Amino acid sequence: MLLYRLFIWLYPIFARIIGLGNAKARLWVLGRKKLFEKLSTAFYKNPHPVIWIHCASLGEFEQGLPVLEGLKKNYPGHQILLTFFSPSGYEIRKDYEGADHIFYLPMDSPRHADRFLDIVQPSLVVFIKYEFWFYYLTEIRNREIPLLLVSGIFRENQPFFKWYGSLHRKMLATFSWLLVQNETAAQLLASIGYTNNVIISGDTRFDRVLTIAERFEPIPVIEQFCGAYPTIIAGSTWTEDDEELDHFANTHPETRWIIAPHDIESERLEECLQLYKHSMLFSAYRNALEKNDPIPADLNVLIIDNMGMLSRLYHYAAIAYVGGGFGDDGIHNILEAAVYQIPVVFGPVYDKYAEAEEMIDQGGAFVIEDALELEKLLQELLEKKEMYATAARAAGHYVKSKAGATDKVLRLIQEKRLLTS
Repeated sequence: MLLYRLFIWLYPIFARIIGLGNAKARLWVLGRKKLFEKLSTAFYKNPHPVIWIHCASLGEFEQGLPVLEGLKKNYPGHQILLTFFSPSGYEIRKDYEGADHIFYLPMDSPRHADRFLDIVQPSLVVFIKYEFWFYYLTEIRNREIPLLLVSGIFRENQPFFKWYGSLHRKMLATFSWLLVQNETAAQLLASIGYTNNVIISGDTRFDRVLTIAERFEPIPVIEQFCGAYPTIIAGSTWTEDDEELDHFANTHPETRWIIAPHDIESERLEECLQLYKHSMLFSAYRNALEKNDPIPADLNVLIIDNMGMLSRLYHYAAIAYVGGGFGDDGIHNILEAAVYQIPVVFGPVYDKYAEAEEMIDQGGAFVIEDALELEKLLQELLEKKEMYATAARAAGHYVKSKAGATDKVLRLIQEKRLLTS
C-alpha cells in the first residue's frame, strides 16, 4: 500500500517535469487544471441519473463504445460521463457527441475519489478492460454503487496472481461483476477465489469493428491514390516496423502502400518520408489534388499524418500489416483490419493477445520475424490467389464468430436491475 501511495504522489510530479519537453505529458498536466471546478459546473444541480464509463485511453474507448451506445439507447433518461486517464484518448475524443460529459480522470487519492463521486453521483460505473485505481474503486464499493469491469483480460504474470498482489486482489473485490473476455481469464480469477461474480462475456472490440465496417464511409482521396493497384495498409507502425517494410515498398512500384504511424509528431513523419523513397504525406497529397498540382510519377506510398482514419483505411487494403510486433508492448488492434476480410500480418511480439494466436491458428493472420520473411509472405499472398482467398475468408469469419459481447453486458445490467430506465 505504501508503494501505491508513493506512486500516485510521484506520478503528477514526474508528469510536470517530463511535460517541460514532452507534449503528451504536458497535456496530461494541463488537462487536470481546475478539473474539479469544471466538474462542479457541469454537474451543478444535475437532475439526471449518471452512468460513468472510464477508459484508460483511445483503444479502451473504442472497445467500450458499443456498451456506451447501448446504454445511451436503452436508458435515454440517464446522462453518460466518459473519463480518460491518458491524453491520447481524451484529446482525440473530447468532442464525441455520444457522451454528455467528457473529462480527464483526476489522479487517484482518497480525497479526489470522495470529491469526484460527491459531484458526479453515478448510478452505475463501468471500467473498460483494465486500469485499476484503488481509492476510486474502494469508494465506489463503499457507496454501494454497481461497478462493472467490461472486456476484462487477465494474465498469469499480473500482480493479482502473485504473492505480493494483495492490493490488486482487494481492487478486484470492489467489482460487482467481472465480465471477462475468455475462459483463461475466468480460470485465473477462479484460482484466487473469484467465481460467483465472473462472467465470460467475450470482447466488445469485435462488436465495435463490425459496426465500423457496417457504417463505412468512403475516403475519395484514398480511393484515387489506390486506384486498381494492390494496396497494403500498415497501421500503427513504429520505427522497427517501417524498417522491415520499407525495402519491399521501395522496390515494388506496382503496389500501393499507406503507412499510418502510431506517432504522428513531425520527427516521426519525417523519418517515414526518409525510409519510404517514393512517399508523400497524406495532407500534402490531398492539397495537391485540390489545387491540381502535379503528383510525383513514382509515388506509391502515402504517410497518414492525422488521427482517426485507420479503421476506415483498412477497407482499401488487399493486405494489412499491424505494427507494434517488434516492440516490447506488442501488436496493436488487428481486428480493425480483419473485419474487412483481408489477411493480417504482424511481428513476433503478440503473446499478450489471444485474438492474434487464434487468428494464426485459423489461417487468417501471419507472423513474420524479419524483412526477408515479410517480403516472401507478401509476394505469396499477392501472387497465390487460392492462398490469399483462404486467409481472407478465415480472417473475416473469425471476427464475425466472436460477436455478441455487448449484448451480454447490456443483458446483465437489465437482468440484475443495475439501472432503472
